[in-house]
Amino acid sequence: MSDIRDNRPELLAPAGDMECLRAALDFGADAVYLAGQMFGMRTAPSNFTREELQTAVALAHARGVRVYVTCNTVPRNKEIDLLPDYLAFLQEAGVDALIVTDLGVIDLAKRYAPKVELHVSTQAGITNYAAANAFYQLGAKRVVLARETTMEEIAEIRAKTPKDLEIEAFVHGAMCMSFSGRCLLSNYMAGRDANRGACAQPCRWKYALVEEKRPGQYMPIYQEGEGSYILNSKDMCMVRHLPELLRAGVTSLKIEGRAKSSYYVAVTTNAYRWALDELKQHPDIPVSPWIVEELDKISHRPYSTGFYLGGEPGQETVQGGYVRNYEVIAVCEDYHDGIAILSQRNRFFRGETADVLEVGEQPFDLPLDELFDQDGQPIESAPHATMTVLLKTERPLKRGAILRHRRTEDS
Repeated sequence: MSDIRDNRPELLAPAGDMECLRAALDFGADAVYLAGQMFGMRTAPSNFTREELQTAVALAHARGVRVYVTCNTVPRNKEIDLLPDYLAFLQEAGVDALIVTDLGVIDLAKRYAPKVELHVSTQAGITNYAAANAFYQLGAKRVVLARETTMEEIAEIRAKTPKDLEIEAFVHGAMCMSFSGRCLLSNYMAGRDANRGACAQPCRWKYALVEEKRPGQYMPIYQEGEGSYILNSKDMCMVRHLPELLRAGVTSLKIEGRAKSSYYVAVTTNAYRWALDELKQHPDIPVSPWIVEELDKISHRPYSTGFYLGGEPGQETVQGGYVRNYEVIAVCEDYHDGIAILSQRNRFFRGETADVLEVGEQPFDLPLDELFDQDGQPIESAPHATMTVLLKTERPLKRGAILRHRRTEDS
């Protein structure tokens, strides 16, 4: 396995829209991946128009951040004629890489966007060095390994592939219950093609048995008495195991989540940025506990380490939803003369303490002792969505600082 000091990993963050892109840039991503309005594996996010994509590339490049665009659906015949113009546009816009799966798309990309790197998507299901080498011969600069690979398999892939072939692997976020996302449940049950970006996620649904002669009588399914979400996979969290991934030879660490909020992007990017920076300074010291705690402050399913450490990633059979321990209560719009100007996101009260996430700082507590409305009149609470709240505080807040608190049963 590689020495950590020989590996300068890239932190790759998701951007489902412009707000998420800005969060990734602010909180330390080395690269972002996003989609235009065609050929991306997530149709739920708003994604980027052509004009927005050009703006995104300009913003990212101004910060020294690379931009990768997903073209990793499995297109049908009627879509192929749209690809040449789209690929040529992406090259003209200055994107750094295309994330691709389909062999036809790879061939077209080499013809119509020859200056753009090719990164082979996890949808290709690469679990061995022969496949990685084959894609390298086809022109791939990078392979995104299947989530089903183990540490030992990654190390062997690294040892038996060219050194200039980059290896990308997921470190955080949702996992698919089907091999490398190749699933037809959504097609059958909702008429939405998961392999063309429209998955309805039926694996997250709660199931029951119905006997043929007893319609309407739903009998619950239990796995060892635990629950009936029998297809619902846990989320991945590898923040404690970055040294192993780097020693195995992974060169890009990918956060899942193009359908997630800008808050999710901010927290995950910030946590993994701090973890990598710590690791660079102190490679033999475990990640700081506060970094691990940060990843519990986003909406998530119970965590696992996937297949990386052997065994199975596990299913969350008891509940199909998310763990939501924290919520955002406000965002700082400005600060001057001891007054923070806040935009409310969820209800909060005078006398509470906010947990603040701010660029370049470890999270810190901030008392909410003196609150005023926009006219300067004292208030006891901030109950209205996006209302302007003035907070008197000696602790300066940076623009964009996120204030949050632990959720209660009535929040």
